[in-house]
Amino acid sequence: MGSKSYGNLFDLASGDLLDIPQTPRALPRVMTVPGIISDVDEYGVNAGDSDISSLRPRERKIIVANFLPLNAKRDLETGKWGFSPDKDSILLHLKDGFSSATEVIYVGSLKVDVDVSEQDEVSQKLLEEFNCIPTFLPQDVQKKFYLGFCKQHMWPLFHYMLPMCPDHGDRFDRALWQAYVSANKIFADKVMGVITQEEDYVWIHDYHLMVLPTFLRKRFHRVKLGFFLHSPFPSSEIYRTLPVREEILRGLLNCDLIGFHTFDYARHFLSCCCRMLGLGYESKRGHIAVDYLGRTVYLKILPVGIHMGRLESVLNLPSTAEKMKEIQQKYRGKKVILGVDDMDIFKGISLKLLALEQLLRQYPSIQGKIVLIQIINPARGSGKDVQEAKKETYSTVKRINERYGSPDYEPVVLIDRPVPRYEKSAYYALAECCIVNAVRDGMNLVPYKYIVCRQGTPCMDQALGISADTPRTSTLVVSEFMGCSPSLSGAIRVNPWNIDAVAEALFLAVTMSDLEKQLRHEKHYNYVSSHDVAYWARSFSQDLERACRDHYSKRCWGVGWGLGFRLVSLSPNFRKLSTENVVSAYRRSSSRAIFLDYDGTLVPETAIVKSLSPEVASALEILCSDPKNTVFVISGRGRASLTEWLSPCENLGIASEHGYFIRWSNSSDWETSGFSENLEWKKIVEPIMRVYTETTDGSNIEPKDSALVWHHQDADPDFGSCQAKELLNHLEAVLVNEPVVVNRGRNIVEVKPQGVSKGVVTEKVLNRMSENGNPPDFVVCIGDDRSDEDMFESITSTLTARSSPVSSPEIFACTVGRKPSKAKYFLDDVSDVEKLLQGLGNASNAKPRYSTPLKVSFESTA
Repeated sequence: MGSKSYGNLFDLASGDLLDIPQTPRALPRVMTVPGIISDVDEYGVNAGDSDISSLRPRERKIIVANFLPLNAKRDLETGKWGFSPDKDSILLHLKDGFSSATEVIYVGSLKVDVDVSEQDEVSQKLLEEFNCIPTFLPQDVQKKFYLGFCKQHMWPLFHYMLPMCPDHGDRFDRALWQAYVSANKIFADKVMGVITQEEDYVWIHDYHLMVLPTFLRKRFHRVKLGFFLHSPFPSSEIYRTLPVREEILRGLLNCDLIGFHTFDYARHFLSCCCRMLGLGYESKRGHIAVDYLGRTVYLKILPVGIHMGRLESVLNLPSTAEKMKEIQQKYRGKKVILGVDDMDIFKGISLKLLALEQLLRQYPSIQGKIVLIQIINPARGSGKDVQEAKKETYSTVKRINERYGSPDYEPVVLIDRPVPRYEKSAYYALAECCIVNAVRDGMNLVPYKYIVCRQGTPCMDQALGISADTPRTSTLVVSEFMGCSPSLSGAIRVNPWNIDAVAEALFLAVTMSDLEKQLRHEKHYNYVSSHDVAYWARSFSQDLERACRDHYSKRCWGVGWGLGFRLVSLSPNFRKLSTENVVSAYRRSSSRAIFLDYDGTLVPETAIVKSLSPEVASALEILCSDPKNTVFVISGRGRASLTEWLSPCENLGIASEHGYFIRWSNSSDWETSGFSENLEWKKIVEPIMRVYTETTDGSNIEPKDSALVWHHQDADPDFGSCQAKELLNHLEAVLVNEPVVVNRGRNIVEVKPQGVSKGVVTEKVLNRMSENGNPPDFVVCIGDDRSDEDMFESITSTLTARSSPVSSPEIFACTVGRKPSKAKYFLDDVSDVEKLLQGLGNASNAKPRYSTPLKVSFESTA
């Protein structure tokens, strides 16, 4: 059951919550008609008159994130704001992955409040000096957006915390959601103000801006949009509790490329798309892709890296070497275990301390020989949970030190203050082991930094008197619930909740042989050094370019309102079928063939009652009574059902079970069209399908005269799809020598005789009409699913081979629903098909048919 949409997203963002002026912008090209670019900008100036338009534009990448990669500080004497690059920001470092000719523009908020009277001056300064566009959010919106919706709803939920009670996550607050949407709208205005052409690439970062793509896609249909999620993406069982779950999913699907740190996060996202939006996915030449209304949305799985040069430059500082000497002296004779974590409930600091306590209790021989140095970074949020975690950490440290310490020895050293980068680097470089024990973390780059610092630099080696050929070693204990864990195959992976296992891992880490430490270190360093932040940015950028390669080869339509907005992208030759044009051609013709699918074409796919509506039945009767018409319903349904539902239409041709059985009219006999009547293979297939039915709740077997079909539409989407793949492989293996084909369709696996398809039916009907001296000069073929594509292809190939350029028939191959198809036309739904049939019926010259219906033989032509 879909969640209720909030209504019109754009009205919401500009409603009573705040009054935000639109960012003025002058765009050189605008979309005037779906899929058509105009050369006139919104101020009426022809862009072609400008000399600049003849120049090739410089490639631009617009990086959008919650915060700009800047530090801000007000000068106490002058009162003016001063800004400097945040040298630790990943957003700043990712430029290294782009070519030097690329212009990079940043859009985001500042971490300080700037008075309204100063905002214009600050904006100008940031644009000129740093290529940054600040988004100034009103204070009340900023608080509700960031500290409210992002930190109280999104961040806990994406880290697998459900709001089960007020003490562990707040209930969903609609006002905070409104602020989230409003903030995203402000970001969208700023981005739209800086885009000068749809060749610009926009790369959005993290969960703060998940509906921003919807705003941008609505304004620029062909905008090149990438999104990277730096946090975990929860499983569908967790995510589905979010009241605005579909709105956020559709926001992400309005991108061209979505990036995740691990396959687990991508898999959870795909599962949510499947369960909540009914979308499937496939692998296209190694790339995971979701087909979304004709658009292909690609997924990229690549963990972010670190900036090697930045870290190595810190290691070369004299202050770093001095600090290392100090640490060496202080902890001489002891093995240092290092932990560096933010103070929050997901970093597992308390669990880490309990594991250390267990280690000291279980192995008394190492007491006095190891020390855990736990550096605590300042908390990014505040609240009861943070305070409780901090209190528990301090009490646990005190207990351990009192029980296992001595006047000159503390097993745990807690550093709870801002620690300069050079000091952290010194601890990294000297630690025998690094443990990161988070219970849930999107990525966590602490292990990467530790590995690089343990590798050292020539300058650092010289300062410390270390030989250049000294073997480098490191050991890592990492939680399996972190994004960096899959890429660190040489680390000791642990379940942080298992205190005993973590204690054993720490003991293994501090007692491991030097050779093993060296081999593990080399493996990790080779990966970290080759997969740095530049590699990550370059790889994402290349995939985004590839994902956007076909933007201008299709026509685009915007569909839906608010957060339900999405873009339908189809071939330029694919257009909606005009009833007027079809009726006009129908009147001009003298020999007509009409082919219709049943489910999803004449009757809605979701209908409980599958019989024809009186309106459709009446239209079919009129069409069948016209002597110029040959009308066929071609369906996968069985003979009995179709005979019952179509009984009012005396002269209607019926092909059941995809054409295995064919009947020209009610007075004709059913024929098998020369197909093999040997169905012994069913004895092999049915027991296998029965096993899968028993093990897959919600599945069932549909027996047909010529086929067996396994349905899983009522099963769990993921499990049903998995079982269908396994069943397909199983059946293909055991039926390799049987005269059958195994097909997988929408929620089905079907086994049927070889050569049976709807395309064979249309080919034989058209050939027989020509042999009888009535070659068709008008053909309509309508269907809605994959099996109907055979009809569209067969009609085109058959008639093209038989006709000359002068006397080519008019063909109207039409699919139901706007989606990629071999047909050239589409109708939106069954009601449109009904209107078309009624229009053709009204245009028919309703004369009595031949007293004896023409009978057609469908013997095999083989």
